[in-house]
Amino acid sequence: MHTIGLHGKSFIPMLMGFGCNVPAIMAARTLENNKDRILTILITPFMSCSARLPVYIILAGAFFPERAGNIIFSLYILGIIVAVLSGKLLRSTLLKGEEAPFVMELPPYRVPMAKSLVIHMWDRSKMFLKKMGGVILAGSILVWGLSYFPRHVDYSTDYDFSIASVSKEIEFLEKNSDTGKKIESLEQKIFNLEAEKNKEHAEKSYMGRMGNFVSPFFEPLGIDWRGSVALITGFVAKEIVVSTMGVLYGVDSKDGESGFGAALKSSGMTSASAYSMMVFVLLYIPCVATIAAIKEESGSLKWTVFSVVYTTLVAWSFSFAAFKIGSLLETIV
Repeated sequence: MHTIGLHGKSFIPMLMGFGCNVPAIMAARTLENNKDRILTILITPFMSCSARLPVYIILAGAFFPERAGNIIFSLYILGIIVAVLSGKLLRSTLLKGEEAPFVMELPPYRVPMAKSLVIHMWDRSKMFLKKMGGVILAGSILVWGLSYFPRHVDYSTDYDFSIASVSKEIEFLEKNSDTGKKIESLEQKIFNLEAEKNKEHAEKSYMGRMGNFVSPFFEPLGIDWRGSVALITGFVAKEIVVSTMGVLYGVDSKDGESGFGAALKSSGMTSASAYSMMVFVLLYIPCVATIAAIKEESGSLKWTVFSVVYTTLVAWSFSFAAFKIGSLLETIV
């Protein structure tokens, strides 16, 4: 760890980051030296937490079905490489100084008691829920409000009238004991109309307007406005990215992952843009809870803002490179 400018104790928080970045950042408090602690806090978010995995699975499964495992593994390796490079860069610029020597006295080891383990686990879990639960809840409510309002938008077509007309046609066929494929096709038509209505409402909601506003920032990465909105909601929690994409891309929930992949491909997303999006999800700030943890553990708003800006710029740079290289390979192949 010293050869890459990090303290020996930085290894445990970084390792924990593969599970969840919040407790990983909280674990950095074991480092006595302030610069070592700040450096560990700043690079830990590059470790790919488990919340990002559903995004990888959906995109890799849809666009790289035969090499999905290798693609996902490459993302984990990329996160480690970026963390190491960032550690060396920050150690030689903003956080100059010698690493504190790693000296630790090993206590006598004893078999732990189940009761003490449960008590300790409950205390830590309660502290985590108390600190981060409120932030996640508030962020989720905000995302819901932005995507739900305004309720009344100007649709390009009268979806309610079309749905009502098809419903009446189904009722007429059912009265005449016609339960064949025609009814099934009409029911599918209603489902498609409702999906189109939801997609248009999402695009014209406050969240959709925000996505269109920031879409020029993501266009060079091959990500459209719907992907932009999904990435914005990912600031609250990465688990929300998949559900947001499901709504905006009009995924048929009955078809499961295959329907998700088909919807993404029909939207114009390519393998290069899918990998670019996965790289961005990997490298930009994990979630609001992580931002709160950075603020709490670093004790400085300055380092919190720096972490958000730095990870976003790094994510954009690597995603841009991934998209351009991927597009070039697609052209050659």
